[in-house]
Amino acid sequence: MKLLLDVMCGGVVSYLRMCNHDTVYAGDRALEADDALLDVARDENRTLVTRDVQLASRADESILLESRDVEDQLAELAAAGVELTLAAEPAFCGRCNGRLEGVEPTASTPEYAPDPAEVESWRCRRCGQYFWRGSHWDRVAKALSAIRQGGDEP
Repeated sequence: MKLLLDVMCGGVVSYLRMCNHDTVYAGDRALEADDALLDVARDENRTLVTRDVQLASRADESILLESRDVEDQLAELAAAGVELTLAAEPAFCGRCNGRLEGVEPTASTPEYAPDPAEVESWRCRRCGQYFWRGSHWDRVAKALSAIRQGGDEP
């Protein structure tokens, strides 16, 4: 799914990218004006995600969120039909939405990243950030599982 999130919905960006949704965040592109957001949504065939009722009504495709809370916003997205399951093979960078590529087990990595011979890792082709399934992945998996189960802990 291709999404464009306005600045009021930035808390869910990394979750959506971890679920392999091609997610552009307005704040990353300095998009503030409603017309600019609508142009990008139209030109890139993206569903606009916003908390702005008037803006949502002007978009070709939109998801209107009511809550300010991240977990509640995720639940609203799930209710709107957005699949919230972590990707088996991550495709999008959580930082910049660039494409990820697998890191070879013999490759050297920055000090902050685990040894790719021991932990499956990915690198963003655009910004160079490294990703792996660590404690953050586990926390996100638990939060998304609770949302899919209607708020109950797994």
